Amino acid sequence: MKHYRYIFSAVIILSFGVWVQAAEGKKVFETYCWGCHHQTAMAFGPPFTQIAAKRSSEEIRAMITDPGNVSKVFGYKRNAMPPFKLNNEELEAITRYILSYKPKVSAKETK
Repeated sequence: MKHYRYIFSAVIILSFGVWVQAAEGKKVFETYCWGCHHQTAMAFGPPFTQIAAKRSSEEIRAMITDPGNVSKVFGYKRNAMPPFKLNNEELEAITRYILSYKPKVSAKETK
């Protein structure tokens, strides 16, 4: 019975950690990204669903910190995104938040 309590406690603690990380990512999004990006709808910039489907965490972080050069590497003809100076925690939080919108692949799609 004690083992179940430990397992239950671990699940609760881990779940709380995930919730805190998601809340921090949403806070960064609302502070810096909301004006041009939306989670699932096209705005001035692409939605997070599109970004998450196409880009790795490294590419997302690079685009946030150095969009001018990364746009050239991606082959874009122009770039309207300004660079953001986020601390490591903010950068990690927004990257995880964006990637949380990655489309789920169903079992049917993998066959």
